[in-house]
Amino acid sequence: MRRFFVFLLCLFLIWTVYDKQLYKAPVIDDIRSNIEKIDFSAAIDTLYDEINQLAGQLNGVAEQPRQNEQPEPINKLEKPNLSAPAKQMFSVYNIEIGDSKEAVEQQIGAPKRSTANEYGTEWNAYHDSYQNFFMLAYDENDKVAGLYTSQDLITSTKDIKLGTPKETVLAQLGEPLSQIRKGLVYFQFQEKRDYDVFLLDNNYVTIFYDIHKNNTVTSMQIISKELEQAKQDFYAAESPQLREGFEYQLFDLTNATRVNHNLPILTWDDQIKETARKHSLDMAENNYFNHTNLEGQSPFDRMEEDAISFTVAGENLASGQFSSIFAHEGLMNSLGHRENILKPEYEFLGVGVAFNPEAHPYYTENFFTD
Repeated sequence: MRRFFVFLLCLFLIWTVYDKQLYKAPVIDDIRSNIEKIDFSAAIDTLYDEINQLAGQLNGVAEQPRQNEQPEPINKLEKPNLSAPAKQMFSVYNIEIGDSKEAVEQQIGAPKRSTANEYGTEWNAYHDSYQNFFMLAYDENDKVAGLYTSQDLITSTKDIKLGTPKETVLAQLGEPLSQIRKGLVYFQFQEKRDYDVFLLDNNYVTIFYDIHKNNTVTSMQIISKELEQAKQDFYAAESPQLREGFEYQLFDLTNATRVNHNLPILTWDDQIKETARKHSLDMAENNYFNHTNLEGQSPFDRMEEDAISFTVAGENLASGQFSSIFAHEGLMNSLGHRENILKPEYEFLGVGVAFNPEAHPYYTENFFTD
């Protein structure tokens, strides 16, 4: 009798959920957008939970989880009580260069994403919906060899943190490097740049400034000298893994910056990623750098050609920066590109990267709202 009652209850709830979805679902011609906007799996999960709970109440037992249900994480990535570094001049999220992978993972668990970087290792990205965002890299001995953050997670034995004026940084750290030597080759930094590089504690510390906020510290990258010198050239060799790594890193960096400005995060879009990749490849192969391609097509023409419907759209381009971090920081210091990154109306982003024969990367960011 109980089974028959639950069966009738199931039919009633199924019809209720179906009825709600039927009348609330918007009529959209774009199938991709329709799938993204309507999540029937959520409705089915809710239905199952309601039935399971009611059936459990009838039987006098507690609700039981489904076999494939994933447990909630025990801890979210919350901002820790930041303390002064113990061994280095700088730390990020209380992590320092040289810390062991085992110790780090015991503290913060697994990363949200791991992607190839220009050093032949991986950036491991940590965040909670892009709050408390930072990335770290390990060397071949599973020691932390790279750190980056654009959020208030920096501690120092000096008076330097996010928002510190450039004048204070220079007063604390002295003259920055003007070049880095690799073997018999010297890489000369541009005289006019929006970052400074220092050699501290046997680490290359790059401090980026926001020129639109009076040249204050906006982010920091720390790379061990050993890891930097292991990279044979200033541009890493092209590979599918590095291309994808740069793409996802630029996406994550964009969302971390939007969170800093109290804006909603963007959703990754595979379809427009392909549009962006094709434009980057076209520029790399044909040696030009422009929003309008050699056929006279604008970014919006290329989106329409790829059947991407939009109400608002925009494009950012960067070229020559040897990592996604340097590309993002450069875009944020260019007013028009910055406006795209911080545009509240955008909902989706796809990033496409390609390399020219000299391994110089071309970056294309396509933003849109459907």
